[in-house]
Amino acid sequence: MEQKYIIETIEEKRIAEYLQISILEVEKLDIIEYYFYLREAFIYNCMQSEDGREYLKNAYRLEETSPDRENLRMNFKNKLQE
Repeated sequence: MEQKYIIETIEEKRIAEYLQISILEVEKLDIIEYYFYLREAFIYNCMQSEDGREYLKNAYRLEETSPDRENLRMNFKNKLQE
């Protein structure tokens, strides 16, 4: 879907809905709180749908820097037994 308009306050709207406060109150948050609640609101919104949960699962997987050795051993053990 092509967007013809850009919503300039979408982040503030997400935070306001998540915290159940007005957008004007969001403007009073300090920058650390603002980004913390923005992250929280984004995660919360993603958790509301199957696609969102899949997105978060993939995002977490991409953040990992060390392998899940136990899970890998189980997967490869199952494949070797087939």
